[in-house]
Amino acid sequence: MGSTRAQIGLDAIERWFTHRGHEPFDFQREAWEAYLDGRSGLIHAPTGTGKSMAAWLGPVAEALESDNQSDPAPVRVLWLTPMRALASDTVRALAESARDLGVAWTVEKRTGDTPSSAKARQRKRLPSALVTTPESLSLLLSYADSRKLLSTLRCVVVDEWHELLSTKRGTQTELALARLRAWIPELRTWGLSATIGNLDSALEALIGPGADPERTSLISADIEKPIEITSILPRSIERFPWSGHLGLALLDEAIEAVEECAGTTLMFTNTRSQTELWFKAIIGARPDWVGRVAVHHGSLDRDLRGGVEQLLKRGDLKCVVCTSSLDLGVDFQPVDQVIQVGSPKGVARLLQRAGRSGHQPGAVSRALCLPTLAFEMIEVAAASDAAARGEIEDRLPLAKPLDVLVQHLVTIASGGGFDPRALLAEIRSSAAYAGLTDEEWEWCLDFVVRGGPTLNAYPQFARVHPGEAGWSVASPAIARTHRLSIGTISSDMSMTVRMQNGASLGTIEESFIARLNPGERFVFAGRVLELVRVRDMTAHAKRATRKSNNVPKWAGGRSPLSSELAHAVRRRLSDASEGAFDGPELELIRPLLELQATLSIVPSPGQLLIEMTSGTEGHHAFVFPFEGRLVHEGVGALLAHRLAGESARSLAVTVNDYGFEILSSEALPTEAAAWRGLLSAESLLADLLDCLNSTELTRRRFRDVARVAGLLFPGYPGGKPGSTSKSARQLQASSNLFFEVFSEFDPENRLLEQAKREVLAEQLEVSRLRTALEKIDEQEIVVVPADQLTPFAFPIWAESLRTQHVSSERWSDRVRSMALKMERSADKRRKPARTTETQ
Repeated sequence: MGSTRAQIGLDAIERWFTHRGHEPFDFQREAWEAYLDGRSGLIHAPTGTGKSMAAWLGPVAEALESDNQSDPAPVRVLWLTPMRALASDTVRALAESARDLGVAWTVEKRTGDTPSSAKARQRKRLPSALVTTPESLSLLLSYADSRKLLSTLRCVVVDEWHELLSTKRGTQTELALARLRAWIPELRTWGLSATIGNLDSALEALIGPGADPERTSLISADIEKPIEITSILPRSIERFPWSGHLGLALLDEAIEAVEECAGTTLMFTNTRSQTELWFKAIIGARPDWVGRVAVHHGSLDRDLRGGVEQLLKRGDLKCVVCTSSLDLGVDFQPVDQVIQVGSPKGVARLLQRAGRSGHQPGAVSRALCLPTLAFEMIEVAAASDAAARGEIEDRLPLAKPLDVLVQHLVTIASGGGFDPRALLAEIRSSAAYAGLTDEEWEWCLDFVVRGGPTLNAYPQFARVHPGEAGWSVASPAIARTHRLSIGTISSDMSMTVRMQNGASLGTIEESFIARLNPGERFVFAGRVLELVRVRDMTAHAKRATRKSNNVPKWAGGRSPLSSELAHAVRRRLSDASEGAFDGPELELIRPLLELQATLSIVPSPGQLLIEMTSGTEGHHAFVFPFEGRLVHEGVGALLAHRLAGESARSLAVTVNDYGFEILSSEALPTEAAAWRGLLSAESLLADLLDCLNSTELTRRRFRDVARVAGLLFPGYPGGKPGSTSKSARQLQASSNLFFEVFSEFDPENRLLEQAKREVLAEQLEVSRLRTALEKIDEQEIVVVPADQLTPFAFPIWAESLRTQHVSSERWSDRVRSMALKMERSADKRRKPARTTETQ
């Protein structure tokens, strides 16, 4: 374990815990001893059980053994956090424990919010422990003296590793860690994670595939964190539901739950738009709560969010309506319960959010789930089942994103230069680039040296100069511009919303503001605003005197059902098909499922249900794989493409998380065998690229790839004198120009190839789509000719109606009218005949 003095440090930590009325968990002691033994590793423990102290107090114990406590030590620990909002709280917690234990360490943060004076001071001498982000670490590596500055580093801790792992920020972190390990071979790396399924691959991505297994540890806490998951249920349900049909119908019940809670309630929604709507509704119903209810999401100004967080910590708020902006890390001990509005769509997300309450060892985490759609009651029950079984979603690391590598090459070239052979070995020591080929490496080098074969006539793309003493950045000006673009976060193109007095409220997508005229009203930051004017990517507004329901919609609002939750839903439906309706959620939705069984069937996991019906709009086929929205988008598009290839017809596809609709102008197949051929996994990739507007999808994805690779410069932050930030239209135009040039003159360009791969992997989930088709190949296909829409089909039909450009009021009226019509006719129908391949 270490020396006697190290044991003295551990004893001091034990006394510190005792003084605070706690006893360390076994996993914390295991982590301290592993650190002192020179190991790296991953700490996996439930939220609120002390992961941070498990990682932090090992270095502190070492400091008690080796550091002179009369003067602050040079940098010893880098603490990487995925969110700047977590940095201040992390600094406070780390500094307090070090001070209590008598360790003369300075603890500071370095993020985009850090004042320039503090950054300048840190450029000369880093604090003993620096809390920073992956972007700020990469920025630090872009300076020539960074190796000297970091020479005394002993440990890197990556907080919330699961949040970074499957993103380009995670890949960026892997590259930075590979650089630090090359400089400091004895460096210890520790990651913290609460909700992740693939622990082994997460560990490998953190410490590199070549790490000595004798010097690594995977530490899982053997702690049963008590979590109570219950539902706020309506008194009754409609048997023909549609997306959002419950809407704010459970507002009174939600307010009652908030009122009965002794502490603070965090009300999580899945979208920023829902956050604004629920906050507005709560304040409308309880005006006496003004000042005690707040709104928090990622598009609000940082100062507004910080103010809400301070009120939350002090226990001054009754309720905060929020998005994933409060999912991570911050310890809000006054939070006694969480309300999840709508389905969590994933098991890990539900557990992560539930863990925001009772965020201390031994406390119970409580989550109330409030459905906005009848079928979400099944999802809540299924998520609770999966959580109890420990079925948590995997976070898969990315493999070889070359745009991130190209950015890293310019970063290292700016930071004193590199030897290509040595740097290649360093990069291949990371899990993300362990499989990097010589050809890919040579392409990246050529791209940063001369811009590749198509951009070699433009000096601004010759960013790295090969020299005898090493490859270095071509000019100081290129290094300065590069530093402004370091990072992989692809933010939506947005405008700042600013009040007439100059106060910033946050950002709204440019496309939403573009639809408004001066004088029109909209809801943002929990208030009704009136647009005054738009100038230089800023929307100037004032408080409106009249009400409005016009709430911005941000991109990326709909999360698909995760594969683990989809499987859990199928199990619940299978139980229901056999008459088992366990739990209040299933008992409430029982009439709906029984009607589904009467009009059609409730399919078992071994069956694929296809419901056929015809109407004035055309011929409908409702297909129910239960694999999630993104998979259904891909399967639906593939099916439509193959049907169109058989005969000329007009086709439309509408999807939800349970299935999809094919609407055809011509009759559709009625035999199960014909559907099996159409749903074959054979030639999947070629057909998928043919059927989708893959060029347009790739074009849009390419903009993000081009920005990360340094081809696009979004402008100076805050606006440089004489310049403004570029608009979405300008950036897209620049991106389109590169896309067209590469497509015509360099079709083998690896950034184009990467954009195509990302479309397939992330937007179409092609691997999950292939798995779904292979599963269908093993299922019994049941074709049911239906005289009317069934409860399963109705929400998809309602969603298809939404695409016909009717107003929201007219859409609601038409859907509600159809639901009533279906209710009246349902009891008159007898169970229809069905066909399978054996008939």
